[in-house]
Amino acid sequence: MISLVSILIASFLAPEVSAVIGGDLNCTSYNGTAFVYTPAAVACSNTISDASCAVLYAAPNTLYPAAGNDAQRAHACYTTATATPAAFVADMKTAALTNCPKTCGFCCQTDAYNCRNANFPRLNCATITLSQCNSVAWRTIIAQDCPSSCGFCLSGGCVDAVTNCGTDLSICQNIGMQDFVNQYCQKTCGRCASSTTSSSSVTVTSGTCTSYIADTTTQCAAWATNGFCTNTFYTLAQRRARCATTCRIC
Repeated sequence: MISLVSILIASFLAPEVSAVIGGDLNCTSYNGTAFVYTPAAVACSNTISDASCAVLYAAPNTLYPAAGNDAQRAHACYTTATATPAAFVADMKTAALTNCPKTCGFCCQTDAYNCRNANFPRLNCATITLSQCNSVAWRTIIAQDCPSSCGFCLSGGCVDAVTNCGTDLSICQNIGMQDFVNQYCQKTCGRCASSTTSSSSVTVTSGTCTSYIADTTTQCAAWATNGFCTNTFYTLAQRRARCATTCRIC
């Protein structure tokens, strides 16, 4: 009985292991009780392997940063010290951001996530989920209104609506796929407003030919509207073979 009481007293008096985030509160928010990591803190991928990051940045209390928890970051994520309180060392954090931002809970400060959202977004940027980031219905809107929520800060407001456009780049020049790529693969196929070239940069002549080769398809007017005559993804030979008259190519 005495030994049992001793164990209970010892356990009661033993200090509780704390997992409070310390040293750097970036990518966290206060939930009314404690600072916890935001979804954007761990939304990215590590540049090097997760296994390597786990070695370089071993979790002090076995838990790593995750959305909603308050796991203490590895000291090496932001300092050269081995215990808290610790002095912040900028070079240590730069290395963590470069190599293991997810393991250290710093994703929100990487270039892809660190930008301003629209002043009046069409949806709540703070509640965007990973499934919305990959959704055909939401990706293009998020890229324009809430780029920091999905790592679209470097996209210039234009992303593919579907995530596998780059699997087969031939679709960009496939005549029968133009309606699809214009709507769903704008980034991969260069159909973003800022990447479509003007007609002055393409070898298209107007007023210098006595006649033009006849169009070989009735779709030329629609294709021209979608950029067939001006977009450099199509070769001059392709434009001449299919829509010479519409594109005014001798």
